[in-house]
Amino acid sequence: MSTRFPFTAVVGMDDLRLALLLNAVSPAVGGVLVRGEKGTAKSTAVRALAELLPEVAVVAGCRFSCDPASPDPACPDGPHGDGGSDARPARMVELPVGASEDRLVGSLDIERALADGVKAFEPGLLADAHRGILYVDEVNLLHDHLIDVLLDAAAMGRSHVEREGVSVRHAARFLLVGTMNPEEGELRPQLLDRFGLTVEVAASRVPEERVEVVRRRLAFEDDPAGFAARWAGEEAALRERIVTARELLPRVVLGDSVLLQIAATCAAFEVDGMRADIVMARTATALAAWAGREEVTSEDVRQAALLALPHRRRRSPFDAPGLDEDKLDETLEQFKGEEPDDDPDPGPDGPGDGGPGGGGGVPPQGGEGPAPEADGVPEEAPAPAPAQAPAPQGAAGERAAVKAAEPFRTKMLSVPGLGDGAAGRRSRARTEHGRTTGSTRPRGALTKLHLSATVRAAAPHQRARGRSGAGLVVRRDDLRQAVREGREGNLVLFVVDASGSMAARKRMGAVKGAVLSLLLDAYQRRDKVGLVTFRGRGAELALPPTSSVDAAAARLEELPTGGRTPLSAGLLKAHDVLRVERLRDPSRRALLVVVTDGRATGGGPDPVGLAARAARLHAADGTAAVVVDCEAGPVRLGLAGNLARDLGGTAVTLDELRADAIAGLVREAQVNRSVRRAA
Repeated sequence: MSTRFPFTAVVGMDDLRLALLLNAVSPAVGGVLVRGEKGTAKSTAVRALAELLPEVAVVAGCRFSCDPASPDPACPDGPHGDGGSDARPARMVELPVGASEDRLVGSLDIERALADGVKAFEPGLLADAHRGILYVDEVNLLHDHLIDVLLDAAAMGRSHVEREGVSVRHAARFLLVGTMNPEEGELRPQLLDRFGLTVEVAASRVPEERVEVVRRRLAFEDDPAGFAARWAGEEAALRERIVTARELLPRVVLGDSVLLQIAATCAAFEVDGMRADIVMARTATALAAWAGREEVTSEDVRQAALLALPHRRRRSPFDAPGLDEDKLDETLEQFKGEEPDDDPDPGPDGPGDGGPGGGGGVPPQGGEGPAPEADGVPEEAPAPAPAQAPAPQGAAGERAAVKAAEPFRTKMLSVPGLGDGAAGRRSRARTEHGRTTGSTRPRGALTKLHLSATVRAAAPHQRARGRSGAGLVVRRDDLRQAVREGREGNLVLFVVDASGSMAARKRMGAVKGAVLSLLLDAYQRRDKVGLVTFRGRGAELALPPTSSVDAAAARLEELPTGGRTPLSAGLLKAHDVLRVERLRDPSRRALLVVVTDGRATGGGPDPVGLAARAARLHAADGTAAVVVDCEAGPVRLGLAGNLARDLGGTAVTLDELRADAIAGLVREAQVNRSVRRAA
């Protein structure tokens, strides 16, 4: 077994260490979501936690880790008699992002079913994680079908498997810990709410701390066992403190005045549902036990709010998690009752707290130190837009960015046909997960067996193959691959006209609001997005294709306008981006969304002809396209419609983007393209 980096040797990251330790004291807190930039030792800290957890008593031979004191009466390996018990270390089970549903929940033991004719269940990762930790690195990249399973198990504390003739229920209570880089996309709100606490992690900007991080990491890599031995004393003391806090936890008193503060805080921040109140109460109780006190204080409530509410407050998907600490303090002061006289310090100043590698502590909430950071980027006042010289050739000068209008719900745009892309929620696709629509002979390795089709293929040959026992005689030619249909995520590439013809403040605000609405739709459908803008003398890739729609929204908000309209440059830039993406990810289909009034006043001697030729390049590639017509005023030239025809797509006005009429846009685009080709 490989040696893990000691928990007490982790430098800094007080919030993260405290959140993990509180869950070790009280698993009912509900787990931790760790958000942060890459390379900040998120996974190192989480994996180190497993070494601190007390041993778990399990029924001997039980694959589902039943507690000998209260075994699960519905355990598939039960009923359990007096078979004895074993003690083993608490498990930390890692769920890979690319895991199959069978690996997560378990499935029919195909080998025994076919060879011996026995219907047996093979447990999955949820069974392994029962009474331990289920760790998901890059949890925001987890496929939706796995998220659905996790939601069910986390809500019910049980896993229910119904597949291939197997019906099994077993306990699945685990501490859910996830790490993610927000730049790669956000989590679905339902899964986000299942994490009890959330922590923002960023690399230290203090040179001395960074030096210590490097020094300890190099020392660990040179001699893992020796490095761990040097921290063994601190690890043992911290482990003992966790045990002591667990024993104290049932005696901690949560007074009515403190409960009132919790309820008032959740109401003040408008969090949905009652889970936040419950998590805050459990977290505050765990904080008191960790500090060795038997009564919860207002400071415990404050710390619990900072850990439990940022990811639950009512907000736009494009807002970063956070909490207004001034508002929090005002709310706590307003509903403050009589406090106990004992020292309210909840600080986990456990072993090793004398330096940057201390074993947990209350995160600093103010005072001296680096300025607060969000997602690893220091908060700075936005720089004023630089003054721009008037654009050449009489074009309008650049104007400062305008605020986007309020986003609205749009109808779904989808790519026609049946794809093979990554799982998502936009277009129809052949997927490994979804409804089974048929079977086929496998091409290459078998990945998803269609059991009934395999049995039907093998059944007529049993006598000829000399079958004499209960097992079915199956040969490779009998195997059938399940064909399933679900939804895929697409690459939605926005090409936004930021020229002078779009620069009127109200008009550009409405345009940005429409694009923001489409970005919100892309966020919900698990798409990748990219942003190309064009104005003045050319076009630029404002945001390379990414899973982070937050980044796209931020770039859109900062987008200035002005200058000529080099429409052809924008379309050619988009064509280059899509060409590269097809090479990088050939299975992900693209949807081109061009937001413009259709005018072309730059880019060459014949701007309109150049734009038409650039559009026909996309049509020749078969790229699904929609033109959002931003033309305003009583007189309309219909230029966006002409562009849509050249693209082989469909034009829709900003008003139609809100209406049911958009439902068949891409389908109509496909029909239009077919008619033109036939002509």
